[in-house]
Amino acid sequence: MFKRFRRLRSSENLRSLVRETRLCVDDLIYPLFVVPGSGVRNEISSMPGVFQLSLDEILKECAEVVKLGIKSIILFGIPSLKDSVGSDALSDDGIIATAVRAIKKAYPDLIVITDLCFCEYTDHGHCGILCGHSVDNDATLEISAKQALVHARAGADIIAPSGMMDGIIATLRDALDGAGYENLPIMSYSTKFASAYYGPFRDVAQSAPSFGDRRSYQMDVANIREAISESLEDEMQGADILMVKPALAYLDVIKEIKERTLAPLCAYNVSGEYAMLKAAGAAGVIDYERVMMETLLAFKRAGADLIITYHAKEAAAILGRAI
Repeated sequence: MFKRFRRLRSSENLRSLVRETRLCVDDLIYPLFVVPGSGVRNEISSMPGVFQLSLDEILKECAEVVKLGIKSIILFGIPSLKDSVGSDALSDDGIIATAVRAIKKAYPDLIVITDLCFCEYTDHGHCGILCGHSVDNDATLEISAKQALVHARAGADIIAPSGMMDGIIATLRDALDGAGYENLPIMSYSTKFASAYYGPFRDVAQSAPSFGDRRSYQMDVANIREAISESLEDEMQGADILMVKPALAYLDVIKEIKERTLAPLCAYNVSGEYAMLKAAGAAGVIDYERVMMETLLAFKRAGADLIITYHAKEAAAILGRAI
């Protein structure tokens, strides 16, 4: 006698009935990149289908996102002028604050998550204030608190610090609570690796470091115990949502962290992962849509509750057809 596993695989309805992991539109967060000007829609050659968008074009994109049923976006800003301390990020009239106000006015129910960092705003491309050739952790905490209040005043629904500064969550929580924003959630880039998968993102965000790299503050790609510790520390400091970035090569990390926390966990399906699937699909070596959906499902199966992905619109359209 042996067990016949195939009994429950014989039809699509049976397979659907016993399916353990499901992907839905509510899981998806779509990244958007806002630049100065009007009528700007610059496609990024390394990321087909991803654009730098002026605010008028961002609003058009948000209309499409809402129509597809996607409930949340994560917003990145690329200012016209950059300096050593990322001044645009600290201004209530800066590009992110302006964009958040406009999006929330036009689409009040769309969840706007703001990436909180300085790499897109500094002329050196690093994630904070420099001391020599190193990022000064505690000085960066001070200006990060100021940036968080700019986002909060603009109407951000969730703030997502991505710079991997030690103590960032406690610092932001204190600043937000002290200013009356105690109900504003923080989604921490709690386990963010110094990954080679980020290459195309630096094209769209124009954030490549002008010297060195970010390995002194982002995580060593070899370390899983440290990865778990990073996320649990951020949860202890007050993070409402945790994150693993990248996702595809770090499914083991997602699983291990999920087994140790009850907090929602987000997987960031990063630019290099997206670009590889796009290139393979264009070359005809994979069934792009099937591989894309299988990849997103793998993040859920590993333990992710939410997925930041450049595939969000395509995935939402496919999921919409399946209803």
